Amino acid sequence: MNETVVCVAGNVATRPVYRESAAGPSARFRLAATARYWDREKNTWTDGHTNFFTVWANRQLAVNLMASVEVGHPVVVQGRLKVRSEMRDGQPTWTSADIDAVAIGHDLARGTAVFRRAARPEAPTESPATATRPEPNWETPPPTPAPDTEQEQGRDREREREREQDQPQREPAAVT
Repeated sequence: MNETVVCVAGNVATRPVYRESAAGPSARFRLAATARYWDREKNTWTDGHTNFFTVWANRQLAVNLMASVEVGHPVVVQGRLKVRSEMRDGQPTWTSADIDAVAIGHDLARGTAVFRRAARPEAPTESPATATRPEPNWETPPPTPAPDTEQEQGRDREREREREQDQPQREPAAVT
């Protein structure tokens, strides 16, 4: 089946709504994506047409969405585009562009974000062959503090001199 996968950058237009169902958690919000262009006559950036999408998130993405996204946040959404419409008496009554999200993230071109790995629910006991390895610690260690006293600074200089003396001296290469 061919699907239309889109990536849309825009702003969260409505408060995300969370629902818990038998199929698992889901959340939705409206995304506003406004085109901007350079107006040569006015010599300034101008807003173009705004497209609105209903973004749907399921399972863990829905849970993480609720903990991370608020109205006004700039986000990037990737997912499958679905256009729905309803007809009555042969006339279209409404049309909706929905995105079944695969990934949602803050738009770092417009601000900063802090990432926190979500806690996973406890899994049933696993055999050693299928057990997952622990997550590595990727945190940067704090910088070592500078010596506080003159005595410590003197010891550091002395250690540095000893290291330099321990290194073998190299003779310059002969030029022929």
